[in-house]
Amino acid sequence: MSLTPTQKKQFRTIGHGLNPIITVAGNGLSENILLEADRALEDHELIKVKFAVGDREAKKLLISEMAKIVEATIIQEIGNVALIYRAAKHPDPKLSNLLR
Repeated sequence: MSLTPTQKKQFRTIGHGLNPIITVAGNGLSENILLEADRALEDHELIKVKFAVGDREAKKLLISEMAKIVEATIIQEIGNVALIYRAAKHPDPKLSNLLR
């Protein structure tokens, strides 16, 4: 799914006020982390994920691998935090970060 630069800018603006809801640490991308990311993307559509791994290259690899597995788009990577997006099949206006 490709997003226009305007959409990405809008998502970055919304994402600025969000807190990370998932933290990926030493165990990497476990099944539970991926299930939680999938659930969070279905509920919120736009989420922040914190990566607490030391190596910069390992972090970039984990971010791209997570996005590929959960079929999401990476909007932004700053430091240890990634902002990722996936459109929900049936967005809930009460939960979606894009519709609130």
